[in-house]
Amino acid sequence: MPESLPGPGEAGWRAAEVFLLYGGAPPPLPLGMEIDFDTLSPADRYKVLASLVTPRPIAWVTTVDHEGRVNAAPFSFFNVFGSNPPIVAFAPGNKGPGLPKDTARNIRATKEFVVNIADEAIGEKMVATAESLPHGESEIVAAGLRVVPAAKIEAPRIAEAPVSLECREWATLEIGNNRLVIGTVHHVHVRDGLLDPETLRLDHSAYSPLGRMASPDWYCRTRDQFEMPRPD
Repeated sequence: MPESLPGPGEAGWRAAEVFLLYGGAPPPLPLGMEIDFDTLSPADRYKVLASLVTPRPIAWVTTVDHEGRVNAAPFSFFNVFGSNPPIVAFAPGNKGPGLPKDTARNIRATKEFVVNIADEAIGEKMVATAESLPHGESEIVAAGLRVVPAAKIEAPRIAEAPVSLECREWATLEIGNNRLVIGTVHHVHVRDGLLDPETLRLDHSAYSPLGRMASPDWYCRTRDQFEMPRPD
């Protein structure tokens, strides 16, 4: 039995219980790897974050330039961030130091873009559009995809995608060497059979978008899903 206990008060008594439970010794803590991000290069920080913060949804973004040329590229630093107004955000990097990718350049010029969501059936074509092509060349043509007009904006959507979100740029933030595009969603295209037209509930068996896993080339399927009710 320990000779002394922590002082009075609720926190003190909780500490005393732990003290007694472990016979005067603190509970063992699991050992783990420690990474000081302040000492890592940006490339190594990316490697760690992109490998551990998973799975991530993938924004397959289509844009158009002022000459009508369509660009498509996937970005996995992406998510939805609100519904009133409906907000999405993604982070397109640079082709090189100070040189924005065509996606960011087109959004800066037109203020519009479409987020397409890819499922497993078109996953390889989505990845093919990640190839770096000369400015003005279309990844859509190279990947053998089709585009169809959007309802409210000039940028087209990918016909093969099960879901497409028409967006207008709200802001683009420059944070260090990072670029974060924030958009508001104005129209959504959904393949028949995914949402109940009355309740807007999803048929989980019909929708299996791809997820991004560890860098550089890992992805996940989402066919193995389960329900875990939240407490009230």
